[in-house]
Amino acid sequence: MSHLLYHSSRRIFALLFVLFLPAWSFAQKVSISGYIRDAATGESIISGTVYIKEADQGAQSNNYGFYSVSVLPGKYTVTYSYVGYTPIVRTVDLTENQTFNAELQSATTMKEVKITSTRKDENVKNTEMGTVSLSMQRIKELPVLFGEVDILKTLQLLPGVQSAGEGNSGFYVRGGGPDQNLVLLDDAVVYNTGHLFGFFSIFNSDAIKDVTLIKGGAPANYGGRLSSVVDVTMKEGNMKEFHAEGGIGLIASRLSLEGPIKKDKGSFIVSGRRTYIDALARPFSSKLKNTGYYFYDLNLKANYRLGKHDRVYLSGYMGIDKFKFQNPSGTFNANIPWGNKTATARWNHQFSDKLFLNTTAVYNDYNFSSNFNQNAFAVKIASGIKDYNAKSDLDYYTSFNHHFKAGLAYTYHTFIPNQISGHVDSIQLNPDNAFIKYAHEAGAYILDDFEPTKWWKINLGLRYSWFGQVGPYTGYTLNSSGNATDSTHYSAGQLVKAYGGWEPRFNMRFELNDLSSIKTSISKTYQYIHLVSDNGTTLPTDVWVPSTALVQPEIAWQYSAGYFRNFMDNKIETSVEVYYKDMKNQIQYKDGYTPNNLQDPELSYVFGTGTAYGAEFFVNKTQGAFTGWVGYTLSWTYAQFPLLNGGQPFPNKYDRRHDVSVVGSYKLNKKWSFSSVFVYGSGNAITLPTSYYFINTSLVENFSKINAYRLPAYDRLDISATLTPQHAKPHRWEGSWTFSVYNVYDRHNPYFLYVDNTGTATTGIKVTVYEVYILPIIPSITYNFKF
Repeated sequence: MSHLLYHSSRRIFALLFVLFLPAWSFAQKVSISGYIRDAATGESIISGTVYIKEADQGAQSNNYGFYSVSVLPGKYTVTYSYVGYTPIVRTVDLTENQTFNAELQSATTMKEVKITSTRKDENVKNTEMGTVSLSMQRIKELPVLFGEVDILKTLQLLPGVQSAGEGNSGFYVRGGGPDQNLVLLDDAVVYNTGHLFGFFSIFNSDAIKDVTLIKGGAPANYGGRLSSVVDVTMKEGNMKEFHAEGGIGLIASRLSLEGPIKKDKGSFIVSGRRTYIDALARPFSSKLKNTGYYFYDLNLKANYRLGKHDRVYLSGYMGIDKFKFQNPSGTFNANIPWGNKTATARWNHQFSDKLFLNTTAVYNDYNFSSNFNQNAFAVKIASGIKDYNAKSDLDYYTSFNHHFKAGLAYTYHTFIPNQISGHVDSIQLNPDNAFIKYAHEAGAYILDDFEPTKWWKINLGLRYSWFGQVGPYTGYTLNSSGNATDSTHYSAGQLVKAYGGWEPRFNMRFELNDLSSIKTSISKTYQYIHLVSDNGTTLPTDVWVPSTALVQPEIAWQYSAGYFRNFMDNKIETSVEVYYKDMKNQIQYKDGYTPNNLQDPELSYVFGTGTAYGAEFFVNKTQGAFTGWVGYTLSWTYAQFPLLNGGQPFPNKYDRRHDVSVVGSYKLNKKWSFSSVFVYGSGNAITLPTSYYFINTSLVENFSKINAYRLPAYDRLDISATLTPQHAKPHRWEGSWTFSVYNVYDRHNPYFLYVDNTGTATTGIKVTVYEVYILPIIPSITYNFKF
């Protein structure tokens, strides 16, 4: 008995020792915390690196510049760094908790830039896969269409990201559709990302601080989309002094103003952009007097520090596209406006040196309308989506260097499908808006980012998402042919249908040595709102719809693995990633669908599955006079719908076997810099008629299986040169000229194909397939300025 008690007591003591040893060791640790900021502007630096040499331990600043690291008491060398900035190296004697706000100076000479090569290599060290952060400085160096810097077109140059078409800012990521990308601007969802029918993105480069793309394995704090996250952060404004910058281009101009509300306490930025295509074209034709197209957008942001531990932000965006047409006689006119409006309010609170809270409220409104008038007849077609959102996120940096994040989010959606109203003389057409839908969406998550050992790092997260459609709503019961046989009406606020599910997220890194690592990722995601389209691009005529009793949420599992290796003292980053994505409840229109505003659109949907897999190769030179990258993607994307293509799998429109991008920038001296972009991609899949026959005298087309043919391969070369005049004495006014050429060798890349047929049943039919291209060689010049 005593022998048993002896061994039992030993086991209990050992268990208590294991449990309480961490608590004892935590109590011995001290922390160093604070904020990392730009010394010249006071702007927070996102993902700035803090590295403690003797402990071989580090951390990154969060989205608001806050960091915290805990170590045992002692004397340490602490390095604060960020790419493009001169590091700060401090020797500190940590005997108690300390606060230090690091203000980094931008590196303006080649010698200073070279210093940044000593930073800790996050490409190899962190757990992130399929994640790329691009600075606006690097994006602005690349050649662009019509001189308009475009974030989304730059993202299309990365492996795994494909363009939606010639000149289009829409994009596909790892086999997902355009609606499966979560695009955020200061935490506000952007439902339509394009101006000029998709040729330009809505993001004004002068107002943007940071952009991050996550292609797979998104951490648990992101949810609601299957394929990717594009997280765009606006500038906060200069806290030190007033500045202005802008540019004058061929089709648009822009201007930004920023400065302190109170020096080192608060700041603001206002940024606007407008095209003048309409104004330039009007003098050349009297027929264009009341016809034209233009877009404008406006970004605003302000922030203020209420004390050491509190800060508030207000930001907003408004962008409008407007197309007008009137015939010469004035008997017919059309007015088609569409656009996004967002407003974001934030409150940051630092509870302690380890605990940080961010609370956000967002209003979002996207709408599209078409107004047509002819004599006494007028009609308006309107659609859109409106959101009210609130969320709260907590960062907890523990003494044992686990970085916990947890949060809650809630959104109330209003979905407006195509609604018709109008009049003929005095007769009014006012529908009862029976197809408007309402829904609640909520989510909660927790994640932990930690290192069990120096060579092993894990980001482990779990998210629970919930979606509930509520009334007023009329639901339908369908038979096996997809026709409605019965209906049920739900009153306002009554729950119609609810969905929910757990979304595990797992990212892991095994460090092989200081220059290489292997990473793996597994993630599950739910998507409860959908953009149903039969053209594959994000045009303003597409309609967002919710999950309902008939429309189930889309679900995806994604698995990926990669090898990461750096060369030349971390100047060159390389990676190879492979992925496999399995998607359920994909949505398309049924065969023969035509728009019908007298019937709920969801009665015209069909549902199926999707599969995407491939490999991505990336070589990225980040430092020196010459920078750039080479990306190559080999991929397959297939869909299968029981009611389409005879139930057989078919390639998606955005199934592109090969995709290559080569990007280079060279800084010759302080005056001249040059850049170029080359892209190549396999042709998109299309469906074409394969034969014709007559029924009586009517010609009938017989189409191929879905997407059985391919457009010709796409390739293009763009070049640019930037001249920055130098002054013998310092000037407040700084200017530069950017000369660029889009499609240098005038490649006629087809925008679409169409089939023309001539003849009769007697003479025979002649069928010709034509390619239509829209963007030839296009030179442009832009003048950019700062003062």
